[in-house]
Amino acid sequence: MNRLFLLVSLSILCCDGYGEYRVEDYVKGIEVPWGMTWLPGGDMLVTNRDGELYRVSDRKIVGTINGVPEVDANGQGGLLDIELHPDYADNGWLYLSYSSSAGEGSGSNTAVVRAKLQGDSLIDLQTVYKAAPNTKKGQHYGSRLEFDNEGYLYFSIGDRGNRDENPQDLTRDGGKIYRVHDDGRIPKDNPFVDKPRPAIYSWGHRNPQGMAKHPVTGDIWIHEHGPRGGDEVNILKKGANYGWPILSYGINYWGTSFAEGAEREGYESPVWYWDPSIAPSGIAFVTSDRYPQWKGRLLVGSLKFDYLVLCKVEGNTITAADVIFEEIGRVRNVRQAPDGYLYIATEDDAIKRIVD
Repeated sequence: MNRLFLLVSLSILCCDGYGEYRVEDYVKGIEVPWGMTWLPGGDMLVTNRDGELYRVSDRKIVGTINGVPEVDANGQGGLLDIELHPDYADNGWLYLSYSSSAGEGSGSNTAVVRAKLQGDSLIDLQTVYKAAPNTKKGQHYGSRLEFDNEGYLYFSIGDRGNRDENPQDLTRDGGKIYRVHDDGRIPKDNPFVDKPRPAIYSWGHRNPQGMAKHPVTGDIWIHEHGPRGGDEVNILKKGANYGWPILSYGINYWGTSFAEGAEREGYESPVWYWDPSIAPSGIAFVTSDRYPQWKGRLLVGSLKFDYLVLCKVEGNTITAADVIFEEIGRVRNVRQAPDGYLYIATEDDAIKRIVD
């Protein structure tokens, strides 16, 4: 894997062919910012994993949104992603994912809801999907949200720490990507409409925490955490099995192997993988004229190494992945805003912005 050399003290990328940019703090005071989206007027909405939803304007936190559903903030769980409906200006729906204790079993599992924003309060809260059963395990909620060009909502639910049962069982939630109509109804052409979990679109995933629509093809790209090695970037295909935990480029955290191999006929192989793991979180295609040298590339955040990865995309594959902006904090999310800037949510109490 190629590496770019950085002027770390100034957080400036200096490299022929990539332009020169720096990272600046945009807003501070959000402990663990997880999801980011922008209202039509330009205000930013930011989820904090502990359960708060903040409104940000002119680089300041200007309010807290009331009416957020109660979250089970434990381990990796809490208030997670946020996304606006593609027709938000007309219908006003926004979507949240979070760890919810509602339903059967003790503990919590991933829930997706939609609501409308009236002033500084959420109203008309509706459940789109709730995974079951709950579990006291605190890892692998997944929770990224994305709409495709046809208006379908995709969301991820990780294997919830139960790799031996959930990802390869179509009767169980967990370790899957789901596709529904904007109100939670099941599309008639979903691949498993005759199964107990008809919202499932693909299976055999570990913990996808990055999801983005390709700006040209409209395909949904995801990345997901591997264990010790084996973080993956995948392109979603209807009904496809991505192999976890039968196949993996990783090993157990304690050094032993578990997978039967890395590739096999009948299972989808990743378009890219990292070994060692970078713990990817957040993903965005760059289309903004503010970053002409980066257009068409893919940005991925790293929780483990506190940097961004700039990926060169050619067709349906990644041909290079270069490290940029080291030591910027544990990157939880990266998104391109309507103003064309790239914003980075980091777990050091700050949202940052890439500027020239």
